[in-house]
Amino acid sequence: GVLGSGDFARSLAVRLVCSGFRVVVGSRTPKRKASLFPAAAEVTFQAEAVKKADVIFVAIFREHYSTLCELADVLVGKILVDVSNNTEINHHKESNAEYLASLFPACTVVKAFNVVSAWTLQSGARDGNKQVLICSNNQEAKRTVAEIAQVMGFTPVDMGCMSSACEIENIPLRLLPAWKIPIFLALGLFLCFFTYNLIRQVIHPYIRERKNKLYKIPIEVVNTTLPCVSYVMLSLVYLPGVLAACSQLYYGTKYRRFPDWLDQWLQHRKQIGLLSFFCAALHAVYSLCLPMRRSHRYLLIETAVKQAVEKKTTIWVEEEVWRMEIYISVGIIALGLLSLLAITSLPSIANSLNWREFSFIQ
Repeated sequence: GVLGSGDFARSLAVRLVCSGFRVVVGSRTPKRKASLFPAAAEVTFQAEAVKKADVIFVAIFREHYSTLCELADVLVGKILVDVSNNTEINHHKESNAEYLASLFPACTVVKAFNVVSAWTLQSGARDGNKQVLICSNNQEAKRTVAEIAQVMGFTPVDMGCMSSACEIENIPLRLLPAWKIPIFLALGLFLCFFTYNLIRQVIHPYIRERKNKLYKIPIEVVNTTLPCVSYVMLSLVYLPGVLAACSQLYYGTKYRRFPDWLDQWLQHRKQIGLLSFFCAALHAVYSLCLPMRRSHRYLLIETAVKQAVEKKTTIWVEEEVWRMEIYISVGIIALGLLSLLAITSLPSIANSLNWREFSFIQ
């Protein structure tokens, strides 16, 4: 059974029908909502839907839970699957699932499917996160919902008792929790190197020689900063592994827990590495754009004019030509190797490699 007629309820009904379940949808206006659901799903009033189903997905907002109180007698002994989320982290003192359980003590409430989007339900588990986090105080109810999730093509993950519901409901609201520290680290390094390069390339020439080189800030200064950040971030990917190995050698065991700072550092290596690749890729694009600048064209014309005035037939310098050719070639190879590291760090690629293959690439 599905109570509700919103986007998530419709997507849920579609996926359940496609998975071979008999679905009955409960709505306050079934005639008006019937066309929104697949033809194989029965759309009727909420009371009728509750009578015909043993497992009921409650796909309505928390504010409307109280409207189901009139169905309390019919809901006795049913499994209620709470799929709701909040608009803010820890918006209420108790989770939505715990609140639902307090309204219907004669029912068994299971928290599940709230981390799965309506789009994932429509397109199938292959196009989204396959994990469905499940928690409840009743083991049998959890097993029932887990079996439904498996038939739908998802991977159920047992998160324990109902006290975990609050944490599960906060997960969809968090914005890149594993990326905060790496992003702040990258921004801090960028500001440090940008300040240094700004002083070196713009402020210092102005103070010493009164040359106005502010035009270098948007492209040249940024382009000089990006590879510095990329190199440091890449070194920070491999440094904690060395420190961890030294710690294990020092204590003579691999079972001793690492310090919290080192443990956090080790867990953020993938994000730090991907940000390193991002900075390197930006550096490559900026470098390709250097000859497109108006200032570069003016400098070429100025050099040509000086050469004509001095009656020089050529300004070819063999050493500088070879240096630039080798520099660009090695840079392309380095970016290619870094791209390989970035691609193999993606879960979909890393999961297809065994440990020896992954170590060989590293």
